[in-house]
Amino acid sequence: MNSYDEIKSLLKRSRLLQEQTVGTNIAKSIEDNIEDDTYTDDVEGNIDDIKKDKSKTYRISGGLLSLHGVDKKELQLTTEEKTAFQETMDEFVDEVSDLSDFGVLNLYPNEVQWSGKVIDMDIEFFYSIGENNGVYLNGDMIKLDETLTELVTKLTSFYDKFKSKWAKVISMKKKTQQTTEE
Repeated sequence: MNSYDEIKSLLKRSRLLQEQTVGTNIAKSIEDNIEDDTYTDDVEGNIDDIKKDKSKTYRISGGLLSLHGVDKKELQLTTEEKTAFQETMDEFVDEVSDLSDFGVLNLYPNEVQWSGKVIDMDIEFFYSIGENNGVYLNGDMIKLDETLTELVTKLTSFYDKFKSKWAKVISMKKKTQQTTEE
């Protein structure tokens, strides 16, 4: 996935989140709007590589986990991935905010992306592990106060747990692929 594709994907997610009406479940709406991301423009001459990328989305305890890869083996959900996803959602609710809607967690061979919204603060978050490591926030007219500072601290400290957990999932996935190839 190159920078152009990543920006295009982020814009798509942003538009989906903006289309939400108050009180609706973001995850449900995003699931309804999930479509096969095939690109028709050959930006860098590697359209064949892009077409080979496949994805499969799984619903786990009300959340969505989307696996991305080039073959069916990479698209099979493992117990470790399912457990890590469930734990991630539960820990986020416990440690950051119990009023949250979660977007799709995208698991790529070398990257993990997850977004959602902290409802009571009306702030969208985006976690990324891989090329663009970090925590990203989006919101309109956010009041700067102690509550915001506390939320940012919680989001940042939770990101460290998120990064640790999903980096292990990626490395286990790579080890499994290497052993099956041999």
